[in-house]
Amino acid sequence: MVDLRVNGRLRRNFRWWIEGERLVVERPARVTEREVQAMVQQIAERAARYLRQQTARSDAELLAHARRLLARYLPERPLLRAAQWSTRQERRHGSCTSGSGVIRVSARLQRYPTWVRDYVIVHELAHLLHPDHSPAFWAVVARYPLAERARGFLIACDLGFAARGDEEY
Repeated sequence: MVDLRVNGRLRRNFRWWIEGERLVVERPARVTEREVQAMVQQIAERAARYLRQQTARSDAELLAHARRLLARYLPERPLLRAAQWSTRQERRHGSCTSGSGVIRVSARLQRYPTWVRDYVIVHELAHLLHPDHSPAFWAVVARYPLAERARGFLIACDLGFAARGDEEY
């Protein structure tokens, strides 16, 4: 679905972004209908390519698990297109591209207890609803019953008390 909007501040360029299932396109006020149609077609193709790239590396098992957590803790059911393990996140536990519905979880968390990984996944899923760290965001994260405990675990790991695979929790 394309949501076409006029932006009086734009002179020649079009702007676009993805919001869930919608492609939002802002256009200048002074362009012909023919130019609009041609540009919207070009932008739609570019957006489709972008989504294919974002979802190509999705991990099926992680995505299925994230969808189970989504169903359990986020009744609002935001759109989740892909979930992937990231080997490039050294300092972050996870990240979310809320517009395209993609979450990434640091691969180093694979050695952490399941309840900690689940907290990070719920945290990233909450960003699908609230891209900030507002009180509304934290209210969604707090639905996960072990949220505070998992945050403490992650803080301890970040301070150098790293979890190793051979330890009991």
